[in-house]
Amino acid sequence: MSAVYKDDQEDWMTVCLKYLLFVFNFLFWMGGAAVLGVGVWTLVEKSDYLSLLASSTFAVSAYILILAGGLVVVTGFLGCCAVIREQRSCLSMYFFCLLLIFLIELVAGVLAYVYYQRLSEELKQHLNQTMTENYAQPGKDAITFAVDRLQQDFKCCASNNSHDWLQSVYILSEQAEGRMVPDSCCKTITPYCGRRDHPSNIYKVEGGCITKLEQFLADHLLIIGAVGIGVACLQLAGAVLTACFIYLLYKEEEEDFGAL
Repeated sequence: MSAVYKDDQEDWMTVCLKYLLFVFNFLFWMGGAAVLGVGVWTLVEKSDYLSLLASSTFAVSAYILILAGGLVVVTGFLGCCAVIREQRSCLSMYFFCLLLIFLIELVAGVLAYVYYQRLSEELKQHLNQTMTENYAQPGKDAITFAVDRLQQDFKCCASNNSHDWLQSVYILSEQAEGRMVPDSCCKTITPYCGRRDHPSNIYKVEGGCITKLEQFLADHLLIIGAVGIGVACLQLAGAVLTACFIYLLYKEEEEDFGAL
């Protein structure tokens, strides 16, 4: 009687785990879509600002999320097929895929967190130099466009304050044509509006563009880190469920073999 009860209990556990894994795969796909979306959104919407950063950690974190999100979509289908067919070999492959994606997303989350910690120092060291030495220079179109967009989007002028532009290669050259700041500093952009640096004409924000960009990047790094680590924890839970399901299938196969 006890043996029959034990068999029924194990069958019930197997069925429960099977349906739990189906639910997990649905959440897994949703998490994968979120990871992929955040990665693509970061690169597409914020790619102009990447040329202003000294390191590529921000971009690398986004690329890792895109890779992980793509793997999630493929692995989700593999997981469904493995659960339906109840084959230990497929489930084992699914289990190792979950662990691999878990590690990839954990790396993305940790990279985002580490870069978040040293973001302020990097911007203080490099942003002003990047802007003053490269703006409107030959072969630096990406940086020029990024600076113009930065100043217009965040309504700021120069790294710390508008006086930073007075020492720039562009303003000191004949190319500036008497401008004191680039035209993108102006509240209303018109040709040669940068010749007048009065507060009524140009943006004068306390802390300059560096404060605005730092806050902007910090917010997005927190999103990247939270999504990466959050979905990684979800996958770890899925890996545990899969391991339990494999174990139950293994016991059933052993019992069936013993019965023969």
